[in-house]
Amino acid sequence: MIHQPRKRFGQNFLHDQNVLARMVQAINPIKGDDLVEIGPGEGALTFPLLEAHGKLTAIELDRDLGPTLISKCRPLGQFRLLQADAMKFDYATLASTTSKIRIIGNLPYNISTPILFHLADHAHLIKDMHVLLQKEVANRITAMPGNKTYGRLSVMMQFIFDVSHLFDVGPGAFRPPPKVQSTFIRLTPHQQPTVQLNHTADLSRIVSAAFSQRRKTLRNSLQPLLGSEQIEQAGVDPSRRAETLTLQEFAALTNMLESDNP
Repeated sequence: MIHQPRKRFGQNFLHDQNVLARMVQAINPIKGDDLVEIGPGEGALTFPLLEAHGKLTAIELDRDLGPTLISKCRPLGQFRLLQADAMKFDYATLASTTSKIRIIGNLPYNISTPILFHLADHAHLIKDMHVLLQKEVANRITAMPGNKTYGRLSVMMQFIFDVSHLFDVGPGAFRPPPKVQSTFIRLTPHQQPTVQLNHTADLSRIVSAAFSQRRKTLRNSLQPLLGSEQIEQAGVDPSRRAETLTLQEFAALTNMLESDNP
């Protein structure tokens, strides 16, 4: 019986064997890796990964997919299915003391951004992530200052990860075909911070405020966090807009916040 993709779970199942082969090649699983797949669906990527590696943990919210997936994976290798919400899952429960986890997933496009931010909170446990996203979201992640798609997602993801665009995937590779293009990307946590921050959590406050009203200048958007003099002291012109700032400039602004700010 063919499983009917559910809109509420954002399900678009991959079926193109050439695309799947390219994904497995890009992931390049090696012995000892702790592979964690988010949203295995019908197992199109799960099966070749399990055959290539012999061990995989999957997180799936749709309970109806579980029995068939477990049955088909049993002869392929050591497979563990966790029926949970990837957006709320505690990935620390999967990390070992000797190795970090490798995240893989065709993320539901309707909730991919909050999943990415949740995963970013666990970056210290992650070796790398290979995720298939709506191309628009992937472009936002990889965008540089001055690009119209550059925003909060760009800054925060690039602060935590080194981001690589791998390849694009057309709608025909899925069932049902989405109305958008897709992109497969790699995110690798930085081994060392790319910028120095007095208080790491403050970066999100500054970036969120700066992009909350994109058309406003920093002088207006950063009130009441920073005044014009403080922005200037950070080496940034208060008349500029958030989309023109580099990560280093956002860090400089962040370090101007008072250390006792909540």
